[in-house]
Amino acid sequence: RPGKLTMLLWVPQALLALLLPTLLAQGEARRWRPLQAQNASRPALRRLSDYLMANYEKGVRPVRDWRKPTTVAIDVIIYAILSVDEKNQVLTTYIWYRQYWTDEFLQWNPEDFDNITKLSIPTESIWVPDILINEFVDVGKSPSIPYVYVGHHGEVQNYKPLQVMTACSLDIYNFPFDVQNCSLTFTSWLHTIQDINISLWRLPEKVKLDKTLFMNQGEWELLGVLTQFREFSMEDSSHYAEMKFYVVIRRRPLFYAVSLLLPSVFLMLMDIVGFYLPPDSGERVSFKITLLLGYSVFLIIVSDTLPATAIGTPLIGKAHPGGSTRCGRGTEKPAPSRLRCVSPNPAPCTGVYFVVCMALLVMSLAETIFIVRLVHKQDLQQPVPAWLRRLVLERGALLLCLGEQPASRRPPATSPATKTDDCSDMGNHCSHLGGPQDLEKTPRGRGSPPPPPREASLAMRGLLQELASIRRFLEKRDENREVAREWLRVGSVLDRLLFRIYLVAVLAYSITLITLWSIWQYS
Repeated sequence: RPGKLTMLLWVPQALLALLLPTLLAQGEARRWRPLQAQNASRPALRRLSDYLMANYEKGVRPVRDWRKPTTVAIDVIIYAILSVDEKNQVLTTYIWYRQYWTDEFLQWNPEDFDNITKLSIPTESIWVPDILINEFVDVGKSPSIPYVYVGHHGEVQNYKPLQVMTACSLDIYNFPFDVQNCSLTFTSWLHTIQDINISLWRLPEKVKLDKTLFMNQGEWELLGVLTQFREFSMEDSSHYAEMKFYVVIRRRPLFYAVSLLLPSVFLMLMDIVGFYLPPDSGERVSFKITLLLGYSVFLIIVSDTLPATAIGTPLIGKAHPGGSTRCGRGTEKPAPSRLRCVSPNPAPCTGVYFVVCMALLVMSLAETIFIVRLVHKQDLQQPVPAWLRRLVLERGALLLCLGEQPASRRPPATSPATKTDDCSDMGNHCSHLGGPQDLEKTPRGRGSPPPPPREASLAMRGLLQELASIRRFLEKRDENREVAREWLRVGSVLDRLLFRIYLVAVLAYSITLITLWSIWQYS
């Protein structure tokens, strides 16, 4: 009997235990049926967004195993080269920057959310890697893109256009045929390679040859974008990953060749033509001075057009001494500020090309002054020395293929007594005439005419003396003219010799420049 009583008491308990879960499930179903109907009426995108952001913590790196690094794949596409500031060593480019990484906390099953495989969510709501450009010198005017794309496997795609103002070590020695190589170094500013690793999104060959979006109508031409991965360390225990993009650009030289080189070439040609002016003419000196003054004014006008550089002295342009400061980490001399990394206190100086052209013009003017001074007519000019006549008029003329120069034909010098007494050329015999007493003592023949009066004899003597003085003056003038003509011949030979030397120097300089620029342009 006690066993039967126990069995009777156990049966209701067993039935209650079996029916209780069913009753509870039915109650839960009645209570959650309105919630399910409400969730079914909400858009799938909102349900998915609420599902992803429900327990998301954006301040923590999105990995389930903290020992696993987050690999960020990056890519750069060049849109345009906006400006190249040679004086401040700053390159401004407009690029399309892309990032790709996997967020393990942003994953879902597409079947639960109307087969949604991709979702755009606000960038500020999720974790984003702190990858920056080391060469940044200023914040550009870049548009803000507030969203990123997230795939159902957790892949995050962050696309954004950037106006990048970066420091670049510009070398314009070959201006206007210069080629610049500026780097964009992407690296995590805080996380080491154990936390964030960087890789390349596309193959290096595709990045190098991709010019589909580049605007190719400006001053600069894009040659290619080279890539390089590097792992560096600032301390023994801290290793960082960085990806370098080398932007190789080349300047289009046509504008500078027309506005800078051609005017300078024309002035140099006019200076060469000026050598054909007579050396004894004063017009050559004024012509050369005018050219030198015009060249100086030309340099002043184009001084704003000429670029400045911090490395060496360009063949054309201006330069200031000192080197540019390198920015970023892992450098030999870190920049004290991350916002401005340029060379201070530029001191401009003219380029090699214009300096040499100015020096050639000055040499041409100095040669002209020397020749004009040499052939200038002077009354007290000394005759040409024998050694100079032999060196210039004989050997120099043969060297220049000018033929033998005519020798000097100076009349032999006569004594003043001979010039005074010699009056035979005038058809008179006054040298044999004495005073009045001699005339009276002179025997006269039977048919001889009477002697002239004494006054007529004195007048004839004075007239003959005046004629003798005129003759001496004319002989002296002819002698001076012959000395001047001889100096003129010496000056003409020296002028042709110096002109040919000057012409050889100009041609050699021009050929050197043209050869160098051709090599740089097509290299």
